[in-house]
Amino acid sequence: MSAIEAPRAAPPADEAGRIPSGRFELRRWQRFRAIAGPYWRSEERWRAGVLVTLLALLLLGQTAFNLQFVHQSGELTSALAARDGERFWASIRWTLGLLVVAVPLWATYYWVRDTLGLHWRRWLTHRFIDAWLRNRAYYTLGPVADIDNPDQRIAEDVATFTQQSLYFLTIAVGATIQLIAFVAVLWSISHTMVYFLVGYALFGTLVTTLVFGRPLVGLNFRQLRREADFRFGLVRIREHAEPIAFSHGELDEAERVKGRFEAVFTNWRRLIRTQFGLNLFQYAFSFLTLVLPSAIIASRVLSGELEVGRAVQAGGAFTAILAAMTVVVEHFEGLSRLSAGVDRLYGFARSLDARADGAPMGTRLVGGAPPVAGGADGPRIDAVAGHRLALEHVTLTTPDRSRTLVVDLSIVVEPGRGLLIAGGSGGGKSSLLRAVAGLWTAGSGRIERPGPEQLVFLPQQPYMALGSLRDQLLYPRRDRATADARLTDTRLHALLAQVNLGELADRLGGLDAVHDWAKVLSIGEQQRLAFARVLLAEPRFAMLDEATSALDAANEERLYRALAATRTTPVSVSHRSGVVRFHADVLELPGDGSWRVLPAEGYRLD
Repeated sequence: MSAIEAPRAAPPADEAGRIPSGRFELRRWQRFRAIAGPYWRSEERWRAGVLVTLLALLLLGQTAFNLQFVHQSGELTSALAARDGERFWASIRWTLGLLVVAVPLWATYYWVRDTLGLHWRRWLTHRFIDAWLRNRAYYTLGPVADIDNPDQRIAEDVATFTQQSLYFLTIAVGATIQLIAFVAVLWSISHTMVYFLVGYALFGTLVTTLVFGRPLVGLNFRQLRREADFRFGLVRIREHAEPIAFSHGELDEAERVKGRFEAVFTNWRRLIRTQFGLNLFQYAFSFLTLVLPSAIIASRVLSGELEVGRAVQAGGAFTAILAAMTVVVEHFEGLSRLSAGVDRLYGFARSLDARADGAPMGTRLVGGAPPVAGGADGPRIDAVAGHRLALEHVTLTTPDRSRTLVVDLSIVVEPGRGLLIAGGSGGGKSSLLRAVAGLWTAGSGRIERPGPEQLVFLPQQPYMALGSLRDQLLYPRRDRATADARLTDTRLHALLAQVNLGELADRLGGLDAVHDWAKVLSIGEQQRLAFARVLLAEPRFAMLDEATSALDAANEERLYRALAATRTTPVSVSHRSGVVRFHADVLELPGDGSWRVLPAEGYRLD
């Protein structure tokens, strides 16, 4: 895939997606091209080219049939006016014959357009998903306020972008073909109508873009964002239903989600008011075309210079040409929504590219030099791949660099010598694990760590993947089930029994049963199931961040003894004295940036 050639040194845009005046349309077109261009140079360009060529041929066919229908409309009218029955019925037969061919042609046109849009959406969606999940951008984008609702941008904005882009592209191409075809017809009837038409169309386009343009784009941009915020609030209530119910937080949640909807309502009301003004102009502009062609050509018809049918043809050609020349006027509301979607996707793509360190240029969404997100400026902790787990002169700060957590820490975790990280709440214990994982990089120093298959992290709240019970055990390597013949059902059942979940599969429908595991299982069961993943993977190191906090002492000891029987070395964050004996050393973090390493034997957790 080739990189998108994005415009460089783009002027900043505010929350509403507005760009400094003078560069408005040019910059928006460049943003559109930056997002759309790579598809037409990608591995799917041949399929896309064939479909676009077919669309162009179908558009030419549509215009040819439109010309014939306008001509036959005039013939029918002239035949009736002349009371010429033979001419009338001949025109009827010809029109019906045209319809037999035209109807399938129109249906095929929409099928080809929608098929192309679907393939384009799939390609662009995969591209955004890959960029979002690369280098943990989904994690680092979380605190960035100006990139709201990335899920909505991928799921909805990409769909709108591809569908609406093709819609307006085909309208523009069709309008151009229609303009060329019908101008010749109208010119042969009345030069005056052509001159008037050009002036009328320019007037309508200028009023629409200058008076209603930028306000509508800004309002549509904000509407997309506020609708997504409102939906996010509703989803959050569903995902956190139990703690809200325990806390009797319904009234507070209702106020919060109503507040989000109030923002939707307020912006929508402004949008309606602006749209009302646009509608007034659009309908007045359109309805005048019902009388203007007849008024211009009436004298020639009344004098007998032209047949009545020619007047009908002139009216049809006038309407077709005006529609072609006033595409912006007629479709401005949709164009403003597309423009707002382009701004959202472009901003999202720039932020993803800012986190694409080491990614090939061909996989970036918009080339150029995207701004680095807040918190990434300044020195960073270097991470290198190796066979050991070692921290060398590591100074760790919070991502915003407002607080220093650890200063000049150097320690090596020897295989077989577990390390317990102890200290008061807020002392930097979990933050140090994030640094080892590469999630937090603000600071200095060097961390050597093995690859992801040899370094597993278990947080206090385990992640329950979508899928079956088998998937929970194999996560994140579901492909191991086919690659490793030892991972039989018997082995997986034995593993569940090892973590005291032997009855779980039978109780919930077997290894292939699918449930919402985060809701079906208690926190303690989730922690034991996550521990089973570690026992199955047998990594070199297991980073355990309060990974047994919801378990009783007996289950906690059972899990640590099972881990001790493997080749895995634990690095634990815990406040419970029962886990001390499963480690050789203790790293104590008082919380003031200092640290010390003590032997675990005889160490007591307060």
